[in-house]
Amino acid sequence: MMRAAGLAVAILALMAPCADAAVIDWQAELQRCRALRESVAPLLQAGEGISAVGRSSRSVRRCIWIQRIAVRKKIPGAELW
Repeated sequence: MMRAAGLAVAILALMAPCADAAVIDWQAELQRCRALRESVAPLLQAGEGISAVGRSSRSVRRCIWIQRIAVRKKIPGAELW
């Protein structure tokens, strides 16, 4: 019985960070996306489309997703790419 209780406590301790992961710090994410956009801007100005740049970088795809959700939720500072 003690072993089962210890296992349950260990599982709950591992699950706690997952619950916190669902909360998004919108301002931090938007700031990270602005910095990424500035670094990607030369590629876009050179004629690469955002979809081509997005396919090459996981962080760009995440920023596109974050921007879309932020605009949909009307988060201050959100803008479409």
